[in-house]
Amino acid sequence: MELLIGDKIWSTWSMRPWLVLRRLGEPFTETLIRLRNEGTNADARAAGSPNGLLPVLKDAEVTVWDSLAICEYLAERHPGRAWPSDPAARAAGRSAAAEMHSGFASLRGECPMDLSLRAEHDVSELTHQDLRRLVELWSGLLTRFGGPWLLGAEWSIADAFFTPVATRLRSYGLRLSDYGDQGPCGAYASRLLATPEFLEWEKDALADVRS
Repeated sequence: MELLIGDKIWSTWSMRPWLVLRRLGEPFTETLIRLRNEGTNADARAAGSPNGLLPVLKDAEVTVWDSLAICEYLAERHPGRAWPSDPAARAAGRSAAAEMHSGFASLRGECPMDLSLRAEHDVSELTHQDLRRLVELWSGLLTRFGGPWLLGAEWSIADAFFTPVATRLRSYGLRLSDYGDQGPCGAYASRLLATPEFLEWEKDALADVRS
């Protein structure tokens, strides 16, 4: 397998399937396409991206683009590991991942991922709304399935999808206690940033910046 990714310091969508691949123990190579360059789209297409966007998974004759599609492809290869076997938990997790995939636009736009950043940032009312919804979503799932991960005892694709969000909270000094969290959501965000897979990604990202 080969995964085409963008710069690890910024690329939230690349991070998600990368984390899933690492968690599943799938052997793969990664090909870095530099973002924020005039030639990014052309470089991505030349490397095998059908639409010039990242990430892209290449598995022999199979090409999968879009982070959620890649994660679902990996889930099919590993039944019961990337998603829980319980249909209700799986449905809740897919709904949460899809909401992240298509929603939280203000938070994503106003607070782009930058793993090297530590700042205090006053966010807009629209981003306040996104953060309140984030607390509502995380609290509901953690309560329903008992934690420590969103869908219960086992880490899943849903957790991969919210790991970049946890980095944003840290980078911009956003405290979920200001948006209704009584503690569980902040603790969950800390757990996401302490997984071996994320720490490996972050180490690579910061080393790349320094090089």
